[in-house]
Amino acid sequence: MDIMITLKNVTLRRSAKVLLEGASVTLNPGEKVGLVGRNGAGKSSLFALLNGNLHEDAGEYYIPAQWRMGQVAQDMPETEQGATDFVVEGDTQLGAARAEVTAAEATDDYERMANAYTALHDAGEYDAAARAQALILGLGFKTTELDKPVNSFSGGWRMRLQLARALMCPSDLLLLDEPTNHLDLDALVWLEAWLKKYEGTMVVISHDREFLDAVTNVTLHIDMGKLVRYGGNYSKFEDMRAEQMELQQNAFSKQQDKIAHLQKFIARFKAKASKAKQAQSRVKALDRMEKIAPLLSEADFSFEFKEPANLPNPMLSMQGVNFGYPPADDAPKGTPPTVIVHNVSKSVLAGQRIGILGANGQGKSTLVKTVARDLKTLGGEVTEGKGLNIGYFAQQELDVLRPDETPLEHMIRLVKDMTAAGKIAGQQTREQDLRSFLGTFNFSGDMVKQSVGSMSGGEKARLVLCMIVWQRPNLLLLDEPTNHLDLATREALAMALNEFEGTVMLVSHDRALLRSVCDEFWMVSRGGVEPFDGDLDDYQRYLLDEAKRQRELAKEEAKASAVAKPAQSTTPPAAVVTGPSADSIKKWKRELAQVETRMATLNTEGAVLEAKLSTNPHPSEIAEVGKRLKTVNAELQTLEEQWLELTANLET
Repeated sequence: MDIMITLKNVTLRRSAKVLLEGASVTLNPGEKVGLVGRNGAGKSSLFALLNGNLHEDAGEYYIPAQWRMGQVAQDMPETEQGATDFVVEGDTQLGAARAEVTAAEATDDYERMANAYTALHDAGEYDAAARAQALILGLGFKTTELDKPVNSFSGGWRMRLQLARALMCPSDLLLLDEPTNHLDLDALVWLEAWLKKYEGTMVVISHDREFLDAVTNVTLHIDMGKLVRYGGNYSKFEDMRAEQMELQQNAFSKQQDKIAHLQKFIARFKAKASKAKQAQSRVKALDRMEKIAPLLSEADFSFEFKEPANLPNPMLSMQGVNFGYPPADDAPKGTPPTVIVHNVSKSVLAGQRIGILGANGQGKSTLVKTVARDLKTLGGEVTEGKGLNIGYFAQQELDVLRPDETPLEHMIRLVKDMTAAGKIAGQQTREQDLRSFLGTFNFSGDMVKQSVGSMSGGEKARLVLCMIVWQRPNLLLLDEPTNHLDLATREALAMALNEFEGTVMLVSHDRALLRSVCDEFWMVSRGGVEPFDGDLDDYQRYLLDEAKRQRELAKEEAKASAVAKPAQSTTPPAAVVTGPSADSIKKWKRELAQVETRMATLNTEGAVLEAKLSTNPHPSEIAEVGKRLKTVNAELQTLEEQWLELTANLET
């Protein structure tokens, strides 16, 4: 019997459009496959074939019937269930085993009960919560959020929980469609490490070239209805395809003007100390130009930032600035603001290209929002250079677009706002000029009158870029600008940023973009901002070490809590806040000692029962042992909660 995925002369259609025609390919067990191709080429349709939601229109498709499949649900979860329980439910094998135990316990069939308890044990019932929490923490959640209701998280974080559920599910085939879209760089690095250890077959769609390089060893390229398999990761595919296109004498014509422009800039400024870093950035861009030419030839559009009207130097300077958030509107009067980053004294100079690094939650976006004037400083002073003109791409920028308005209406409103602010710097403002400008970003014909709400994420991101370019900024603040951009458009953005003569401050989990654009890095960490002297490989090692430290910390906490979980403490929370009495402390210590003694007894009993199950006893005995083991674990869970509460009281 075949144990591989095969397509033989497969044709796939969506309505009248032919997405694949005569496609043949074999995917072997354990291969890690990157699926690439321009938007609309048919990647998602091929996924739908693999997961059974779409059937071939012609040809033959085979997948081993016994293979278990894991994939990320695309719907936004709506539930009050706790995060850990929600992720545990992703383990469908465990869920089925739990259901069978419940059904077996309702009968007098000892053999069925015995088999059910054995299957439950084999499915990993006793470490399920720990496995789920390792996934949740790895994807960037805090230990305090492990049991928070799913509905209490924002959309991006709920999609991370959907990803954790997919990873929780034991699978032979794992399908991942843009798994990095909602991740910070630290969560992305963790995910890469996890996927490298995954033993099954994986097919992933991603627009992050470094992610593809790290986790894939085969590349499938869909283009013009053809499916071509390349041995190797994305960079290897790119090299081979560039060679093919060069042999066909079809490569590089689109890039000649850009190459000439870069060479001219390098020649002009390489010798000038003030422009040396910018010139070096263009050298990097030129080195990569020919390699990415085939990809750029696929891009829907290319663009460039206009030369800034002026370049103040410094762009801005910060003296003792605190960054954070004011109290919520419904907070009690007198509630202090939340300071996340303290006492920053730095200058941002003309021509700098700064990558802003930092683990999740350290304050990268807060820093950028404050520089962009979206948030007020909580102390200190920011002095802006005369003529500073900021172009800001926020993570949530796509949500800020008005869904009922058209691209043209967005541009007309932008003109009015900038005119009112006295910031029009020679831009063309007639409606026909705005239509022409939108056309350079591929909003032509009827698209300028299409409502933004009906557009794709990539089209919305393109509109935001269009609006930023039109403003002719001299300081670009970009917070995760690539989330909705395909590979070709990301490369177009990287080239445009390398030609930009102003200053760039960039937050991104796209390491290829950071590498090709940034000349220096700032690290936001532990409440401060410092220069980061290493490169992105050093930073990646730092993130892995930090993730390991967090995991070990969580393990220690889990160990402590596995020792016990008591009945409810009778001490009211107020006693902890106002200061416990000596009698209360004695009482807690006495209760803690009792709980730990009971936990030790139950842990010993549990170990004996598990050992007994492994000796293959009579079915009736297995059923009795299984029942008792279930009771022991339930009591241990209760004692564990009590132990945590008592130790927290005593620590306070």
